[in-house]
Amino acid sequence: MNALFFEIHEGLPREGPGGSQSTRKAFSMLEDLPPKPRILDIGCGPGMQTLDLINLTNGTLVAIDNHQPYLDVLQEKVIREGLSDRVHIQNRDMFDLGFAKNTFDVIWAEGSIYIIGLEKGLRTWKPFLKNGGYFAFTEVSWLKTEPPDELQNFWESAYPAMQTIEGNFEIIKKTGNQLIGNFTLPESDWWENYYIPLENKLAGFREKYKGDKDAILYAEIEQAEIDLYRKYSAYYGYVFYIVRKR
Repeated sequence: MNALFFEIHEGLPREGPGGSQSTRKAFSMLEDLPPKPRILDIGCGPGMQTLDLINLTNGTLVAIDNHQPYLDVLQEKVIREGLSDRVHIQNRDMFDLGFAKNTFDVIWAEGSIYIIGLEKGLRTWKPFLKNGGYFAFTEVSWLKTEPPDELQNFWESAYPAMQTIEGNFEIIKKTGNQLIGNFTLPESDWWENYYIPLENKLAGFREKYKGDKDAILYAEIEQAEIDLYRKYSAYYGYVFYIVRKR
C-alpha cells in the first residue's frame, strides 16, 4: 500500500467494516473459554475491536499489525485506558507470526484474513491455536449469486478469491476446522465507522491534491468502492465466521 492510501485512511475509526455490537455478538458465540483466555488479534489496525475484546474478558491480548502508525494509535489508547498489563502490541507479519505452538485460545481477525487468503490463513495460523480454540474472523462474501457485471468486475479485480458463504464453509471444512456459527454484518457496520468517515476524508483529500492526477485517481478508486456498496449492498457483505480448531 502506498503513502496516498495511508494518508486517506489515517485517523479512521476502523480500517474496514465492523462494529462493537458485531464484535460482542461474535465473542458471545465462543463457549467454554478459560477464565483468562489468551487472544491474538491479527491485523488489528487502530484497534477498535481490540479494545472491545479486552473489555469482554479477564484475559490477555496480543494485537499485531505491520503498519506502525496504527500500532502507535492503539498504544496511546491502551495506555490511556490503563490496559498495558493485558494488551500487548507488536509489529508482526501475519505470514510469519513466530509464536510458540498452542499459544492462544482465540485468534481474531476482523477484515484482515483476506490479505493472506482464507485457506492459507486458517492453515498457517492453526498451529498457534490451542486444541479446541477458536478462530473468529470477518470475510467479504457473496450474499447472492449472479451479481451485476459492474460489481463482478470490481471484485474480480479487487479480491478474485471472494467466495459465497457456502464456499467459505467448504474452506473451513477443508482445513479441518468446525464451523460454530456465522452472521452477516449489518449495513451500518460498513457506514458508521468506515465508509462515512472515509467519504468525509476524501473531500478534503481532493481539495488538497487538486491538479495531482495520480492522487485524484486514487480518491476516485476509493469513492467507486463506496458507491458500489451504496448501489449493490444486497449482493455482498462482510460475514463473521466463528470456527473451532479440531
